[in-house]
Amino acid sequence: MGDGTLTTLDGRTAAPTTPVEEARTGRPEEQPTAWQRLRAPRRPTIWFEILLLGASYAVYSLIRNAVPEQKAQAMRNADWIWEFERSLGLAFEKSVNHAVDSVTWLIVSMNYYYATLHFVVTIGVLVWLYRRHPGRYAAVRAVLFCMTAVALLGYYLYPLAPPRLMEGENFVDTVIKHGTWGSMASGDLKNMSNQFAAMPSMHIGWSLWCGLALFALAKAPWARILGLLYPVLTLVVIVATANHFWMDAVGGVLCLGFGVGMAYAWYGALPQRLPRDVEPPRGPSGGGGATAMRLAPRSSLEA
Repeated sequence: MGDGTLTTLDGRTAAPTTPVEEARTGRPEEQPTAWQRLRAPRRPTIWFEILLLGASYAVYSLIRNAVPEQKAQAMRNADWIWEFERSLGLAFEKSVNHAVDSVTWLIVSMNYYYATLHFVVTIGVLVWLYRRHPGRYAAVRAVLFCMTAVALLGYYLYPLAPPRLMEGENFVDTVIKHGTWGSMASGDLKNMSNQFAAMPSMHIGWSLWCGLALFALAKAPWARILGLLYPVLTLVVIVATANHFWMDAVGGVLCLGFGVGMAYAWYGALPQRLPRDVEPPRGPSGGGGATAMRLAPRSSLEA
């Protein structure tokens, strides 16, 4: 029949053939356009990802630290934010800072948490996504890259001193007081990092990125719970160590929202709506050429 249906010998109507069935019967299946192939989920390659992430972080650090340290403006901005939080009745950073600093083992643990975990956990989540969700990896990585890129703009346009560097406000610089090893905020290492790039907080941006990825894509309930707890604990840490105002965390959330929006605009779906896995191309005879990627069977797409 002209509408693509088939009629059997006994007069019954059969369902129209699917693209796969048409391929099996010798009819060519519909080919994706170049634009569709460019946007399609594809399996990442390990060496490319290592080089990309290493180069990207090097560029990020170079640009962030090359932003002029406008101390006077950064101090004025810090005073403004502190007064604004006071007007809201939400200037609680100093109370948290002093309370946690009174427990030495706790504040030292938080200092090391601040100095290390946002690297370790972020890399760990990237590795997990690469291994367990290769079809979604590029989209989730795009969120991370876009949010980090827009953060650089924030550092340039809005230099901000962290609370620990404010003059006359009696915040405790917990890193200096307790001598935390390896921190970029004290000793000789502080000269390698822009001390007035507090807005937005990428500790919050990256931790929320990790947490949402785990909550949306992990199967194990304990992993999803950790995904929710990680950014909350990070917020406590950045405030307790006097490295950020809570409003810096709001800036990090906005950067994450920008990253999600950019990834959605490119891929046409949120990362969790993309296929979990993709199959390598079957070659020219499979109809897609060397660059085409095919979605995996439905059974392998379940999160």
